[in-house]
Amino acid sequence: MPSLRRPTSASILVSLLFLFLSVFLCPTLTDGVTPEEAKQLRDEVREMFYHAFNGYMDHAFPLDELKPQSCGGEDSLGGYALTLIDALDTLALLGDRDRFSASVEWISKNLQFDINKTVSVFETTIRVLGGLLSAHLIASDYATGMRIPTYDNQLLNLAEDLGRRLLPAFDTPSGIPFGSVNLRHGVDEHESKITSTAGGGTLTLEFGVLSRLTNDSIFEQATKNAVRGLWAQRSKLNLVGAHINVFTGEWTQKDAGIGTSIDSFYEYLLKAYLLFGDEEYLYIFQEAYAAAMQYLYNDPWYVEVNMDSAAVVWPLFNSLQAFWPGLQVLAGDIDPAIRTHTAFFSVWKKYGFTPEGFNLATFSVQHGQRSYPLRPELMESTYWLYKATRDPKYLDAGRDMVASLQYSARCACGYCHIADVESHKQEDHMESFFLAETVKYLWLLFDLAVGPDNLVDNGPYKYIFSTEGHLLPATPEISLVQEHCSYFGAYCNTSNIRQDVLDVATNPRDNLYGRVGTALPSNSRYSDSTPVSGFIKGICPGLTHGQKFGISYISPGHRAHEDDSRNQGEQTNGESHSIVIVQSQNSDYSPSENKYHEKLVEPHERKQTSDPPQI
Repeated sequence: MPSLRRPTSASILVSLLFLFLSVFLCPTLTDGVTPEEAKQLRDEVREMFYHAFNGYMDHAFPLDELKPQSCGGEDSLGGYALTLIDALDTLALLGDRDRFSASVEWISKNLQFDINKTVSVFETTIRVLGGLLSAHLIASDYATGMRIPTYDNQLLNLAEDLGRRLLPAFDTPSGIPFGSVNLRHGVDEHESKITSTAGGGTLTLEFGVLSRLTNDSIFEQATKNAVRGLWAQRSKLNLVGAHINVFTGEWTQKDAGIGTSIDSFYEYLLKAYLLFGDEEYLYIFQEAYAAAMQYLYNDPWYVEVNMDSAAVVWPLFNSLQAFWPGLQVLAGDIDPAIRTHTAFFSVWKKYGFTPEGFNLATFSVQHGQRSYPLRPELMESTYWLYKATRDPKYLDAGRDMVASLQYSARCACGYCHIADVESHKQEDHMESFFLAETVKYLWLLFDLAVGPDNLVDNGPYKYIFSTEGHLLPATPEISLVQEHCSYFGAYCNTSNIRQDVLDVATNPRDNLYGRVGTALPSNSRYSDSTPVSGFIKGICPGLTHGQKFGISYISPGHRAHEDDSRNQGEQTNGESHSIVIVQSQNSDYSPSENKYHEKLVEPHERKQTSDPPQI
């Protein structure tokens, strides 16, 4: 591991390196992509999809993923036809009614989750739960043009069953979920208590949609509490680290960045607001984004810093950062997005792909991070920037990406991982997200240039892409449902604010909403935090964010003082925050019933309605 560098020297070095990159490695001017060529590229990307999809169906299905070089298959996640589920909404986007209908029918009849498998909560949520929900919303709606007449909510029923099997992971003192859960038995007693920030904070879209489609708020509340739990432990600089202990709330890795282990935490804050209209997510995103731009942004690159001191610890571009310009487009911050995309794409031009790590200090591929596993993030940002600017240079970038994939990654039955971006050595593996995201964003890019006639750009709804590229529509059923009436003009009982505060303060444990949603043991140091306000319905002029949403962030000094007075030997984290969430007596949801915790602890005891079909 290279020695750590001071922010000033790293900043100067990074700037000089980017100047070198811009001057000496700028791509030569070529003719732009014509409308006819854009159509040909769109059709070529479509063929790329079917080369890989057919390879999977012919040689790997119903295993999870394809081995494209040897034309075999492997179970990599849970053994439930992962690639087929991940590719469902891409089939619909391409207008392939026959294969979409046949795939939905097979999954409806054969898939089941009552299996003794321990799976990643994060990957299962974004790939499987998201894939099922997106396909359900397409198959059940005439407005999409892809409704299946015989479809009767089978995918939604599977999604609900899967969601309930994932819920035991959230039963932690912090509300931040475990990283893994057994689909039949729940969380193993020896399961690691350490999880990533992205793993705990990138579940809100899928679980939120599930709640709104099933009319059961347990899913949405669990993931919102996870976000609250993570944000409560932010540093004084409003930065979050990479890994955290879900029981103590202590950070085990304090490197803050926008890439590996953190990336989609930022993404889902903004997208949850855009999809659900929940201003709490917007508030947190604004705070987190401002901190990222202040401490992580070294124009046009992003570095990793210590979350407490902002000292640069890792001058590294990693490939997962490439989603960031696309997120900035959604946030309306276009100029830095353009500059950063230019820098990121220059790395692609240098090697033909983006390595997992590119060291900005040595201006070379980071040792041990030489691979390109067919990641979609740079394609995603290219699509969003072209959509925002219509600058033809993004079509040129897309053309280069297609050429690289076709020339170096294409293999007998699909597309191979690139083990080394310098030698372009292939590896016999194809992630399911290649069909869910990589080719999807490329196809959308060129279809947009031709004149879009697709579900996303010319369909009945505005769509939010999940972090796995799944299409989640802003339908009234999803986007206009507000459990606590947080829309303009809603009833706001401001006369009860003072009374709520007094009631809660006199008996905090009776009103504490689990701190972040789970019941706390009576001896927990979190249960003694002092609540400040009750839950107030509506968005009312003059209210603070905390008053609107019933949230109070207790200052680190106050919490440390209380902890010291209770127990001089107890270790505390003076750089983080504790969060208290309380709710008024006349709110729609009553925490005193503790239904959430009851459901969370033993969802596996629910009686199965029928024998699971055999795969």
